[in-house]
Amino acid sequence: MEHEAISQYIKDTFDGLDVVEAAGDVYFFADPDGTSDPGRRLPFATIVTSDAHDQFSDLNRPSVYRLNLGLSRDTFRTLFSLNDADSQTPPHDFTALNQVMPHPVYGSMFWICVLSPSDSTFVAVRPLLAEAYAVALARHQRSRRHSDPAAIEK
Repeated sequence: MEHEAISQYIKDTFDGLDVVEAAGDVYFFADPDGTSDPGRRLPFATIVTSDAHDQFSDLNRPSVYRLNLGLSRDTFRTLFSLNDADSQTPPHDFTALNQVMPHPVYGSMFWICVLSPSDSTFVAVRPLLAEAYAVALARHQRSRRHSDPAAIEK
């Protein structure tokens, strides 16, 4: 599956997005009311096309890119069969294509990734993408309440 198709799916599926494209990478932010501070927000999904930020995935191979999603702790732990006593995921081959795995850098923050997902893998990842969006919306709402007490009334 081409990364442009995934980008278009995200744009078509989720409302209130701010999409930032930079150096071939795409960052998706939940900003339903246009009030988020660009300097303080986190994306809920990214598509990274080069090794500029890390060299774990060897993204400089032809047609290889990495889809990254920020999930809830519970979902992340369920995906990788972790419990509170077992906080480390087993070693992964971060260059493997079409496999859902912890993000090589941000896995400890409950981010997952998949390199160049096939159509069927992307279909399987769509519920995780919806969760990542929901997590980002909740974070956005909490941020609004912290920065604007009147927002609680809205």
